[in-house]
Amino acid sequence: MNTIDSTSDQRTANNAVRHTYRTLTDAEKAQMQDVKDMGAAFIGKLHEIGGTDPAGDRLASRDLALAQTHAEDAVMRAVRHITA
Repeated sequence: MNTIDSTSDQRTANNAVRHTYRTLTDAEKAQMQDVKDMGAAFIGKLHEIGGTDPAGDRLASRDLALAQTHAEDAVMRAVRHITA
């Protein structure tokens, strides 16, 4: 499968829903990368707290799973704000 970096100007190549994007500034690309990195670090911490494998998709409890879901949602919404 071909992948496209989320900060690439070619990120629309495999997107069937949003048909037009504006070109992001370098600062916006950096913000988007920072937000995603923070989300990944937080999810990693959830696995650390629960003693679960970060490469796996299972967390130690429903509460940690909900925390991950909300973290993913927060990252998505922040990225949508940056890219709007």
